[in-house]
Amino acid sequence: MAMLVMGGCTPNPDQYKPIDPETAGFWDLYFVYPLQQLLDYTQDMLGNYGLAILVATVLIRLLVLPLTLKQMKSSRAMQKLQPEMQKLREKYKNNQQKMQEETMKLFQKHNVNPMAGCLPTLIQFPILIAFYQAIMRDQSIADSSFLWLQLGEADPFYILPVVAALTTYLQSVVMGMSDNPQTRVFMFMMPIMIFVLAFSFPSALALYWVYSNLFTMVQYYFLGDKYKAKREGATR
Repeated sequence: MAMLVMGGCTPNPDQYKPIDPETAGFWDLYFVYPLQQLLDYTQDMLGNYGLAILVATVLIRLLVLPLTLKQMKSSRAMQKLQPEMQKLREKYKNNQQKMQEETMKLFQKHNVNPMAGCLPTLIQFPILIAFYQAIMRDQSIADSSFLWLQLGEADPFYILPVVAALTTYLQSVVMGMSDNPQTRVFMFMMPIMIFVLAFSFPSALALYWVYSNLFTMVQYYFLGDKYKAKREGATR
C-alpha cells in the first residue's frame, strides 16, 4: 500500500504540468482532471480550497457508500463470530496452523470475509494519488492557504499529520477493527503510515484524509445504528 501511494506521488516533471484534456491519458482525463475541476469549481463558490476539499470529500464518501455498507455488514458478522473464534483460540492455542485452518473454516461456513472491512480504506489510496496530482498540477491550489496551512506544502508544525494519524486510529476503533484479530495489525499500521505520508506530502492531501476519517466516523455512528436495527428486525 505504501509503495502504491509513494509510486503515485513520486515527483516527476509531468506531475507539475497542467492537464490538457485533448492530450491527457486515461488516468489524467478520468481521475485527476475531474477532481481538479471539482475543486476549482467549488472554490469559486466557497472562496477557499480548504472548504472545497471538504465538499469533494463528502461527495467521494457518498460515492463509496455501497462499500461502506459492505464494511459495516462484515464488521457485524465478525462481532457475532467472536465467541466461537475465542473458543478456537483456546482449543488450539498450542497449534497455530490448526487454529488458522479452523478459523478459515468458520469464516467459510458463515460466508464471512474478514478483510472486507478494510476495503473502503484501501480504495482511498488511488483517490489519494489523484488528489496529490490534482494539487501539484494546479498551481492555484498549491499556492492557496487554509487556517495555518499552505495547501501545497507539508504542515511545518506537524499538527495535521498527528491529527490524520489519530483520526485514522479512531476510525478503526469506531468500525470495530479491534474486535477482529485479522485486521488488528492493520488497525495499528495504518495510523503510522498515514503519519509518515502526511508528514511528507502537501497539507491538502492530509486535510482530505482527516475530513474523510471524520465523515466516516459520523456516517458509521448514524448509519451503523440504523443498519443494525434493520438487520436485527429482519432476523426476528
